Amino acid sequence: MRRTVAVFLSLEITVVLLVFGHSNPVLASEADLILYNGKIVTVNSDFSIRQAMAVKGNQILQVGDNKDVMRLKTDKTELLNLDGRTVLPGFIDSHVHATGACMTEFDHPIPQMDSIEDVLDYISKRADALENGQWIIVQQVFITRLREQRYPTREELDRAAPKNPTVFRTGPDASLNSLALRLSNINKDFRVTDGGPGYIEKDSKTGEPTGILRGCNRYIKSKSSGRKATENDRYQRLLELFKNYNLVGITGICDGAASESNLRLYQKMLNKRDLTVRVSAQYHIDTIGDIDEIQKRIRKVAENPLCKGDPMLRVIGIKTFLDGGMLTGSAYMLKPWGVSKIYAIDDPDYRGVLFIPKERLLPIVRTATESGLQFTAHTVGDGAVHTLLDVYEELSKTMPIRQMRHCITHSNFMSAESIQKSANLKVMLLIQPAWLYLDTRTLVKHFGNERLRYFQPLRSIFEAGGIAAGGSDHMQKIGSLRSINPYDPFLGIWIAVTRRAKWYDGQLYPEEALSREQAIRFYTVNCARALIQDKFVGSLEKDKLADFIVVDTDLLTCPVDAIRKTQVLRTYLDGKLVYKR
Repeated sequence: MRRTVAVFLSLEITVVLLVFGHSNPVLASEADLILYNGKIVTVNSDFSIRQAMAVKGNQILQVGDNKDVMRLKTDKTELLNLDGRTVLPGFIDSHVHATGACMTEFDHPIPQMDSIEDVLDYISKRADALENGQWIIVQQVFITRLREQRYPTREELDRAAPKNPTVFRTGPDASLNSLALRLSNINKDFRVTDGGPGYIEKDSKTGEPTGILRGCNRYIKSKSSGRKATENDRYQRLLELFKNYNLVGITGICDGAASESNLRLYQKMLNKRDLTVRVSAQYHIDTIGDIDEIQKRIRKVAENPLCKGDPMLRVIGIKTFLDGGMLTGSAYMLKPWGVSKIYAIDDPDYRGVLFIPKERLLPIVRTATESGLQFTAHTVGDGAVHTLLDVYEELSKTMPIRQMRHCITHSNFMSAESIQKSANLKVMLLIQPAWLYLDTRTLVKHFGNERLRYFQPLRSIFEAGGIAAGGSDHMQKIGSLRSINPYDPFLGIWIAVTRRAKWYDGQLYPEEALSREQAIRFYTVNCARALIQDKFVGSLEKDKLADFIVVDTDLLTCPVDAIRKTQVLRTYLDGKLVYKR
C-alpha cells in the first residue's frame, strides 16, 4: 500500500516541479494581461465573483477588484475591458474520443440520420458509390434516436445493399445483413469461443441469426472501404477538432480510450506547440484472455514516461469496458430489461451483458491501483455500476482506493445505494448529459418512468458529497452540435439545470437538476479533480494556470434557455489566446 501511495504522490510531485519548479520561478508582480470591469467567476471553494484578473506568463497572478488588480499594470501590460462580461475557467470534457471522431468524415460526408428510411437511403447510396463486395459500415447511429426506435432488420439491410456486406454498428452491438453474416462465418451454429462476452440473436422458429449481435462485434470481419489517411491527414484533422473545442470554450479533455498511436499524435502536437487543449489520457486495456497478460499490460502502461508528463499531456490511468450500452440493449442491469421490440429482446430474464465477471475484475483493478494508475471502466447499467463499486469497496479494505481517484465512466443508471457508496469511496463519476437529452424519450418508453428515478442523478450525487464530472462522449464528426454526441458545454449545462430532452415533454425527474453554480463546477473544477489536474486548472485562483474563457452571457442570471445559446468570445490556454470570436 505504501508503494502505491508513493507512486501516486510521485506523479503529483513530478508535475508540480515541472510547472512550478526552478524552470518557472516565482512570478514577479507585473502583469502581462489584465482583464477588468467584468464578472470573474472563480469557481473556488466559495464560488466567489470578482471584477478583475491579472495574468503573468502562463499563470494567474491575482484575482480581485479593479483597484487592487490594476496595481499590477505596467506600460507593457495588455488591458482587456470586459465591459461587464463574464469570465469562467476553461471547460474540461472528461470523456471524448477525439482522434477517432475527427476522422469520421475524412472519406465522405455523413448525413444526419433520424429514421430507418434515412439509414437505408444512406446505405443504398454507399452501395452505388462502392464496388460489389466492399463493406458498408454505419457507426453510432443509435436506435434510441431514430423515429422508429428499433434496429434496421437483416431483410431491410439486404434490400438496401444486396451485394455489399453491411453493418449497422452501435457501440458493442450491431445489426448485419446476410452477406456480412456469411463473410463473418456467423450462422445458426455460431458460438462465442474466445472467453469473451456476447452472443447472437436467433430466430425462435428457425434458429437462424436475426442479424443482431450483442457484445461480440469483434467477430465481424469488416474491412474499411474508404481512402487511407496519412499521418499528416490525421494531424490536420485533429488540429481542426481541437480548434473547434476551443471555439466552445473547451481547454482540456480526457481521451477515454487512448492508444499508443493516439499518444504519439498528441506528443507530436505538443512538440510542435500546436496542442490547444490539455490532454489527460486513460489508456485502453483489452480484458479478454489470460489475467497474467492483462496485468503485464497494465504495469507496462505505468512505465510510460507520460505518466509523469506535464499538465499539457499526461497518462493518468487505464480504461476497460465492463458492460454494453443502454442505447443498444446490452447495458448490464440489476433487473431484467424486459421484452422489447425497440431493442429486439424476447428473453424476459435478459439483464444485458457483463463483459468482466467480478472475479476477473478484482485483480485488474488491484493491479492498476498497485501501479499508481487511476482505473475506470465503461459502466452504463446499474448492475455494472454495483459490480464495479463492490470491487472498489472490497479493495479499499487493504488499498488506498480513496486516494486514487478511480472513476466510473458513464454511470447512467444508479441507485440510492450506489450514489452514497461512490461518495464514500471518493469515486469520480464521469457523466455525459447528452444521453439524457437525446435518449430520454426512448428510455422512458421502454423502461417506464419509475426505473429512471436514478438516471444521471446529478443533484443526489452533489448532495451526497460525491464528485460528478461533465463531458460528452464525443465519438464522431467535427462540430459541437452536429457531432455524435454533441460536445457543446453550454448545451450540457442547460441539460443539467433543466433535465429537458429532445422529443420529450416535461422534465425527467426535475429534483435531480443542478443549480447553475453546480453545473459550472460540473464542467470545470470537478473535471479537473477527476483528471488529477485540480492543482493546476479548474478554477481561477492565484498561481493556477491561466486557462479561461470570456463569454457573452451571464450564466448565473440569464433566462435559462439563454444558457444553451451562449457564445465564447475568447479562449485562453496557458495565458495565450487560442480562440477569438
